[in-house]
Amino acid sequence: MTADGGDDVREILDELRETDDGRIINVRALSVPESEKFPEGIKYRFHYGTKAGETVLRYDNSHGVHERHTRETLDEIEYPGLATLYRRFRDEVEGADTHD
Repeated sequence: MTADGGDDVREILDELRETDDGRIINVRALSVPESEKFPEGIKYRFHYGTKAGETVLRYDNSHGVHERHTRETLDEIEYPGLATLYRRFRDEVEGADTHD
């Protein structure tokens, strides 16, 4: 059984770290049973923000909808697959480090 309480839940990604400029990266992805809420069988949250709790960038499907959050926007997105979305997140975080 996993920490999330289900035998069918498996951790895929789990990363928590602080960047050189003091921001937080918190990445978590779980393989979950396919359902109406999670038809791909994946639950994820890729978060980049400040220690004060401000979101700089976040991708998640916590509400069963794939979303991209920034400081100013919330957009529903197409889900390109976990690996592609994770690469996109990492590329955007690297860009934010140099342009923010």
